[in-house]
Amino acid sequence: MLTRIVKMEFHPENISEFKTNFEQVKHKIRAFKGCKKLMLLQDDANPSIFFTYSQWENPESLENYRNSALFLEVWSNTKKLFRSKAQAWSTSVIHTL
Repeated sequence: MLTRIVKMEFHPENISEFKTNFEQVKHKIRAFKGCKKLMLLQDDANPSIFFTYSQWENPESLENYRNSALFLEVWSNTKKLFRSKAQAWSTSVIHTL
């Protein structure tokens, strides 16, 4: 299992558009083969910062998504709204309690 965390900071005036766009594609992303979980998080201290938290069966599933037409559509609509460059991490679980 691979967990992908993406941090995105938006111009305040673009937050509403981002949320609307996410609502339109979230089920498509979650239904993508290999996606096991998808969450959208918003920073409590800075409401311009969001995180996507997704879990994938394996690294290949994430790569298939990242090379898909769906990702190209989602990313092109999202990145134009950024205040700063997105940051992303792929992680694996070490311990679960």
